[in-house]
Amino acid sequence: MEKNMVRQRLLNGAPTLGAFLSLGSPHVAELMASAGLDWLLVEAEHTAIDTAQVEHMLMAIRGTGTIPIIRTLSADPLLIQKSLDAGAMGVFVPMVRSADEARAIVQATRYPPEGTRGFGPLRASQYTLDYEDYLANANENILVALIIETTEAVEDIEAILDVPGVDVVYFGLFDLCIAMGLNPMQMPFPEVDAIVERTLKLCQEKGVAIGSGTQTPQGLKQLLDQGYTFVNYGADVTILKEKTLEGIQTFRAHRGDGG
Repeated sequence: MEKNMVRQRLLNGAPTLGAFLSLGSPHVAELMASAGLDWLLVEAEHTAIDTAQVEHMLMAIRGTGTIPIIRTLSADPLLIQKSLDAGAMGVFVPMVRSADEARAIVQATRYPPEGTRGFGPLRASQYTLDYEDYLANANENILVALIIETTEAVEDIEAILDVPGVDVVYFGLFDLCIAMGLNPMQMPFPEVDAIVERTLKLCQEKGVAIGSGTQTPQGLKQLLDQGYTFVNYGADVTILKEKTLEGIQTFRAHRGDGG
């Protein structure tokens, strides 16, 4: 089984850089992996990407050294198992609310006696060619990242961070704002910033990685300076959009009509 160097780096406190894949394109996945990102996250919660597309994207990433992660639809153990059996080396789970939920998520990624995952890693084990090695090493190589985007999770954050096997927490600030009765389009909010700062401090104390995202080199430097180690440098869709708009705006300004 391939070693999950991203998980190892995070456990050692070292930063990692990745991006989200939302377009469902194996070619884009292959391009971004070949560029040298540490990890790529397939967005399967907020897109129409299906299981077959996920597998094709994982195939495109394979062999590049980039670690594939899947954002699952929910914390359902069967969805987590399906993602891992397809070849993901980590899960990014939304709407976590409590330490009990976090514990169940970790158990869903681990084979007994450490967890409850059922055995059947078809593609993940190179179609059974790697069965024995996969069973022996999977528990130590699956990354567990939880999205903190509910008020319940914020209230239980210390207990969540104390759950063995929780490697990363990542703020879903839009949903968290909505849950707090705030309009995310009007960020920043001091109360949200205070939650993030407290969690960052707790993560550093407890040895749990914390993640956040940016789309600029300056933002990347700021996140690293603040101590973030699971750093998202945007998504395929936003990178394509921003570069397209940049070219259009430059062209129109040079043409002189602005429209």
